[in-house]
Amino acid sequence: MSKKTTRRNFIGQSAALTAGVGFWSGTSLISHGQDSALQGLSAACIGVGGKGGSDTSHIGEQGVNIVGLCDVDGGTLTKKGREFKDAEQFTDFREMLDKLGDKIDIVTVSTPDHTHAAAAVRAMQMGKHVYCQKPLTWSISEARLMRETAAEMGVVTQMGNQGTSADGMREAVEVIRSGVIGDVTEIHIWSNRPVWPQGKGRPAGEDPIPEDLNWDAWIGPAPMRPFKKGEYHSFNWRGWVDFGTGALGDMACHTTNLSVMALNLWDPVAVTAVKNPGIFEGETFPASSALMFEFPERDGLAACKFHWYDGGELPSDDIISQLPESFQKKIANQRSGGGKTSGAVLIGTKGVLFSPDDYGAQYILLPRGEFVDFKPPAQTLPRIPYKGGGDERQKWEFVQTVKGDYEPGTMANFDYAGRLTETILVGNLALRAGEGKRIEWDAKTMRSTNVPEVNQFVQREYRKGWEIPKIAATANR
Repeated sequence: MSKKTTRRNFIGQSAALTAGVGFWSGTSLISHGQDSALQGLSAACIGVGGKGGSDTSHIGEQGVNIVGLCDVDGGTLTKKGREFKDAEQFTDFREMLDKLGDKIDIVTVSTPDHTHAAAAVRAMQMGKHVYCQKPLTWSISEARLMRETAAEMGVVTQMGNQGTSADGMREAVEVIRSGVIGDVTEIHIWSNRPVWPQGKGRPAGEDPIPEDLNWDAWIGPAPMRPFKKGEYHSFNWRGWVDFGTGALGDMACHTTNLSVMALNLWDPVAVTAVKNPGIFEGETFPASSALMFEFPERDGLAACKFHWYDGGELPSDDIISQLPESFQKKIANQRSGGGKTSGAVLIGTKGVLFSPDDYGAQYILLPRGEFVDFKPPAQTLPRIPYKGGGDERQKWEFVQTVKGDYEPGTMANFDYAGRLTETILVGNLALRAGEGKRIEWDAKTMRSTNVPEVNQFVQREYRKGWEIPKIAATANR
């Protein structure tokens, strides 16, 4: 009986034959560009401007042949096409995946939040490995679907919270898990976001759609609305509930990553919007908010409350007073009208871990006097053996895992990232419930048991033509 050779089989066989193709040069492990021809890895990239521009370039730098570029903005597409001259260009990811499906192994998704799942699930159902920007999805149910689809299809996945690739972040996880600061029962994380408009209603009227903008494809699964210059495309979409996930969705996949990974902060049992001006006219997230998540005892870890602050909101003085004096001065400057800060404080029964870094890559143990002789615990998490920026290191981890040359695999895979995103997005349900209203949450069923009116926002009804298709497993699987 003959065995059909599929693209995936060929790549796996090539990976096995060429293990160790990277080599050390000084302190950097280099991936040859010619790996692409040998390994046969090709990619199609969805969203190639802004963050998507660097995502596309960094995948290409890892020796992957970029054969497809997709962006709703013709100007952006043309600009990126100068870098990848042989890549075919599209303004609709559905058309690109249909046409290039048998020619690609990897799909990157770097679009606004509301189109992540529609693009990424379609790609995974076609047997493609997927790198998707954070937050993984627009809705809770999509995060669950992404996680389940990745597991079903057996594809390599990675979410773009590049802080996961930092040695310092992984060490901080080890420190917390080792029990150095004791049982963590309280977490406070604040963000300098939003840096886009929130707390406003939909603008009246409409503007002519630019000739080089595929507005239908930009709207994608969301309800159609008129184009208004500068309101949604290309940056301010994050504050609009139809397209983005607000400050919480934008930054919490970075800033909570350390705490979630170290403490298994999955499946909150309740979330309360402590300060909540509410969703403005059903259109945008509030300009500022404060949330409290409640987590029960889990896997032998103490019950924990996680407090989130955005839009200039800050923890109370009793928390701030425990921070280094230099950072307290930054807080004082913020309170007097200066620039906003970001930070994470994990309070344990034996000490405090403070990270002033959005990605958790730096940490300080407090009070300093009690940790002068501190030495990091034994390493339990792998370190990425590629020297470069966080984005590049994460792309190396992803591509080498696809090739079969990196056994630890991707750390921000969709099993982890899906749970992280699911957990975070429950907070946005609280913003819809009203200030001070405690939402009791059943993570298994993805439903609030006491505030049923928020359950309609766990998922969305997709606009016709943009539904996630049910594609049978193919020979690429």
